[in-house]
Amino acid sequence: MDNVDVCEEFQPRGKKRRLQDGNNENINLAAVTNKNMSMQRSRLPQLSPKQIQMPPAVASTNPAGAVKKAGCNTVPLGSSRGRLAQSISGKAMKTRVAAVAKDAAPSTAAKGAVAKRRPAWDVKGKLDDTKKRLSDCVGKLQVAELQRKQFQESADVLGKGLSHATSRVKELEGKLWTAESQLQSRESELGQLRHDNTVLQQVLPLREAQISSLTTEVKELSATLKDTKSTLVYTQRQLDEKAACANEQQKLIGTLEEQLQHMEQALTNVEQERRRLHNAVQELKGNIRVICRVRPLLDGERHNDMMHIQFLPSDEKVITLTKEQESRNGNSRKDVVKHDFSFDHVLQPVAKQEEVFEDISQLVQSALDGYNVCIFAYGQSGSGKTYTMEGPDELTPETKGMIPRAVEQIFATARRLETMGWLYKFTASFLEIYNETICDLLATKSQKAVVYEIKQHSNKSEQLHVTNLLYVPVSTVEEVNKLIATAKMNRSVAKTAMNHQSSRSHSVFQLHIKGSNSAEGLVCGSTLCLVDLAGSERLEKSCSTGKRLKEAQAINTSLSWLGLVIQSLSKKEAHIPYRNSKLTLLLQNSLGGNSKTLMFVNVSPLEEDFHESLNTLRFASQVNECTIGTAQMNRKCVL
Repeated sequence: MDNVDVCEEFQPRGKKRRLQDGNNENINLAAVTNKNMSMQRSRLPQLSPKQIQMPPAVASTNPAGAVKKAGCNTVPLGSSRGRLAQSISGKAMKTRVAAVAKDAAPSTAAKGAVAKRRPAWDVKGKLDDTKKRLSDCVGKLQVAELQRKQFQESADVLGKGLSHATSRVKELEGKLWTAESQLQSRESELGQLRHDNTVLQQVLPLREAQISSLTTEVKELSATLKDTKSTLVYTQRQLDEKAACANEQQKLIGTLEEQLQHMEQALTNVEQERRRLHNAVQELKGNIRVICRVRPLLDGERHNDMMHIQFLPSDEKVITLTKEQESRNGNSRKDVVKHDFSFDHVLQPVAKQEEVFEDISQLVQSALDGYNVCIFAYGQSGSGKTYTMEGPDELTPETKGMIPRAVEQIFATARRLETMGWLYKFTASFLEIYNETICDLLATKSQKAVVYEIKQHSNKSEQLHVTNLLYVPVSTVEEVNKLIATAKMNRSVAKTAMNHQSSRSHSVFQLHIKGSNSAEGLVCGSTLCLVDLAGSERLEKSCSTGKRLKEAQAINTSLSWLGLVIQSLSKKEAHIPYRNSKLTLLLQNSLGGNSKTLMFVNVSPLEEDFHESLNTLRFASQVNECTIGTAQMNRKCVL
């Protein structure tokens, strides 16, 4: 709508102003005004617009501009021009606009009716006309103000709608961006899927061919499976038959095993009885019992080195040494010379320590009954004497030697005899004979300078003892084992060409036993003597020099005197040279006195030691034939 300027109504001399509505129609309001005022110009003086005082609100308001700023156009107020183009809400507003328009209509008609101007002197008439026009303008202004307010309210509503629409647009733009991102991602995935589809399309023929091949193979395997099931059924039937037969055989085997166990038990009982009777015969004969043991081959030794040693499976008492030598007839053929030996028992290299101890367990048992018992090991250097008597450096239940096993049996039997009223006290000693000098293996360093001598207890007693020797009371196996370990650390050993850890002395372990039975008034006393002799050695093989040479000479000399004592005992000579050596003097009661004596003869399995083994077995045969008399029980009644 075009603006309507109220001040232009007061322009002098009939200046014209055109008003345009929305339909571009021109209305000449100035002409109407001039006609009304022309009659009075001649009679009254003309007033300028400045002389007409208007209200400040009306003077300062441009209704048409306000309406146009609100986004609306002005329309004529006549009935022929219609109503406002924009909607003006409210029933009161519409009523008020209509009333103002009605008031303005007569004025407009009156303007048209005025045909002539007022004279100049008709100031009142001009003033009335001016008031009427002013009233029309005020009405128009009120209508414009109402329209402005309505338009302002519409603008506020539209502003809020615009703000909401703007936020909605931003939200939709965000969603659009998200949708576009998702669309790009989906397009990328679609491209990848299309690529994968292309690859799969290329692989599909190959897979179809494989499926076809596998289908054929499955058909073949199905046929094979069918045949296999048929075979399995047949095999299962046979297996059931075999299982039934096996059950019958198992029952038969069980029956035979029971019979075998009974027979083995009977055989064991018979063997124990045989050994008991044999020991009884030997005791009655008074001979020194001899057990031969051949040590097993060590790591690095050739297995064909034992071809010269033969054992009889049917007789565990015989051992044979064979040697090839030049024929006496001068032929190129070599003669085989055999040397047969028979002892109380021959133990092959496979024999364990436990099996060895079974042969001496009854002899050890008799020590608690009051018999003196002596067991010593004899043989060349490196034949396994120390292993037999003591065991290796790190003892296990399987490798324990004769000394630890004998001690365990003595203490176990003593505890069992306590239920029968017997009480026992034990005293242990451990010495060595090194270069014909007695040394206490249980003594401390401060006691090494003490002189030890072998003497009789008294003139009435033939029992021998060593002066200044340390006798330690013991009550458990653990205490004895500690003493054995101490003695083993203190014993003289050295490395030679024949043995990397050769014993350079004779060691003697003695366990003195005293028992009493107060209920029966009996007392008994005995000594269990376990001896590990140093090994004999040939100087050209041991390559001993200096200190080792002196030790070897002392060992060989004492063993030679032991041989002479055995020879004298065998010939029953009147004089037995016990005092020629500390070893024979210490073993006097065991060799020729009241004692049960057993010797282990240890043999090397190496063929290079053939001559030493032959001499050892010959000496053992001589010892086995030596008669020392029947041992007597050292038991008496004190009641």
